[in-house]
Amino acid sequence: MLTLRKSQDRGYADHGWLKSYHSFSFAGYYDPAHMGWGNLRVINEDRVAPGTGFGTHGHRDMEIISYVLSGELAHRDSMGNVVGIPPGDVQRMSAGTGVQHSEFNHAEGKTTHFLQIWIEPNVTGIVPGYEQKAIPTVEKRGALRLVASPDGALGSVTIHADAKVYAGLFDGSERAELALDPVRKGYVHLVRGKLEVNGQSLSAGDAVLLENESRITLANGADAEVLVFDLAP
Repeated sequence: MLTLRKSQDRGYADHGWLKSYHSFSFAGYYDPAHMGWGNLRVINEDRVAPGTGFGTHGHRDMEIISYVLSGELAHRDSMGNVVGIPPGDVQRMSAGTGVQHSEFNHAEGKTTHFLQIWIEPNVTGIVPGYEQKAIPTVEKRGALRLVASPDGALGSVTIHADAKVYAGLFDGSERAELALDPVRKGYVHLVRGKLEVNGQSLSAGDAVLLENESRITLANGADAEVLVFDLAP
């Protein structure tokens, strides 16, 4: 079964310096019908104005992935990491027993556009951890490139969760398929462009929630960038 979640149906918050769409209930946006999907808890599409950002704040027992689309995100945390996250990089932070961090956009005159993703861990109370990897564009072209997984396979970042995350770029005749165990849940989030998912047409910001499905088919893209999640039931 496929359920379409339109971009405009997401929660939205405009804080001036931050404009954020919430796929699931988050902060001031509460929708009991959209509390998460499987062990996927948060997808926030954030646009951070130049010279602003998220001040130091804490997390614990959550796997947090940042996927930058444009601009650059400056990250600093209590583990001693001080890094920039450019487009094409995937960052993973395991909050574990507790971590403090901040995220800023230091680029003058340029908005930072990124996705903040939270996945519930399958272990708690672990030592906090950090990982960041560059994923070449060519490896996402017309394919689903594994970018996060429990075992760090194929150069993906390692998450302490029963989930896999794939990224892909599709245009024209490019297409890809992903086998999915029907007892698990799938989630497809279209970052930009247009794309068909199992025959369902999506536009930027739309998503498809899948259950009792054995395959995810992506086709007929138009400048499409997509994230696909294989999730615990």
